[in-house]
Amino acid sequence: MVDIIISKKFIQDKWWTIIKNSEEEENFVNKLKNNIGNISISNIHDSKLLERIVYKFAFITENLWKKYSKYVKITKHPKA
Repeated sequence: MVDIIISKKFIQDKWWTIIKNSEEEENFVNKLKNNIGNISISNIHDSKLLERIVYKFAFITENLWKKYSKYVKITKHPKA
């Protein structure tokens, strides 16, 4: 006798994305470059300061991603 275990598996069908070569992608990349360029990294003397810099980078990236990405449903069929 063989037991076959069937469990519910969550398959994500929606995703946050920025369309490649779109105006949103261009704005996202440009704003990200500008904002990251303003983060001071000249005097990282301990791990706490490094953590703050990484947190700031993540915060900037997340906020810009939320601003320029959109929530789309993933389907088997491409748009016409």
